[in-house]
Amino acid sequence: MARRLGGLEAEIMDRMWSWGRPATVREVVDDLNRHRPVAYTTVMTVADILHTKGLLSRRKEGRAWVYEATADRAAHTAALMAEALGTGGDAPAALAHFVGTMAPDELAALRHALAALEGRDDGDGGDGR
Repeated sequence: MARRLGGLEAEIMDRMWSWGRPATVREVVDDLNRHRPVAYTTVMTVADILHTKGLLSRRKEGRAWVYEATADRAAHTAALMAEALGTGGDAPAALAHFVGTMAPDELAALRHALAALEGRDDGDGGDGR
């Protein structure tokens, strides 16, 4: 189940997604401290929570944990959207309302994504069976 991220969770994941590489808690703390003060132990605790939630994987290197995002930002956003549609009651109506709020460039991206999905070979012979 995908969940919206809390403030510090979102800041940590933003860095992990932006960097696109494994990082230590020290690296995250140092980057966060350029914008606002945050304690090492606080970031360590939140990184552990993100690991428990399945958003970060980790491995030990020496005495430090090295964390890495388990999925990219787009996959996390898609999971949030799928969950919202699944719990909203009338998914088609919710989806229609959502699409109605999209900007023209977002609609073009949606059309492109749908065309790509329709054009992929899913092995059903093209007849949906």
